[in-house]
Amino acid sequence: MKIGDTNEVKRVVTDEITAAAGGSGALRVFGTPFLVAQMENAGLEYMARELPEGKSSVGILVSAEHTAPTPVGMEVTVRVTVTDISANGKIVDFDMEAFDEVGPIGKGHHQRAVIDVERFMGKCYGKLEK
Repeated sequence: MKIGDTNEVKRVVTDEITAAAGGSGALRVFGTPFLVAQMENAGLEYMARELPEGKSSVGILVSAEHTAPTPVGMEVTVRVTVTDISANGKIVDFDMEAFDEVGPIGKGHHQRAVIDVERFMGKCYGKLEK
């Protein structure tokens, strides 16, 4: 992993990922929760390529602006760029840009933490024993 690395995720807007379908609005346009999910997915995909077996990453911070609507049928591209990596390599920061086929639709910041999958899941499911 290094500062300046990028990853892009593309997705065509369908009825299932509209604001109306996701409960974040009443209109049949690309929903903000799905923009945030696509941003997280771009960071997750990037880190999955970089991390060894048994490690993964989880989102710990999201800040996003959704600045323009996108209709059903149009493709959305989300690009994340690594902007910072903590000294111990466990926290990675990304800036995010989102575009549809016409132009910019959003921007933001996303942070992911590197985790040991077995330890993380053990801690998670250990909550059921309390």
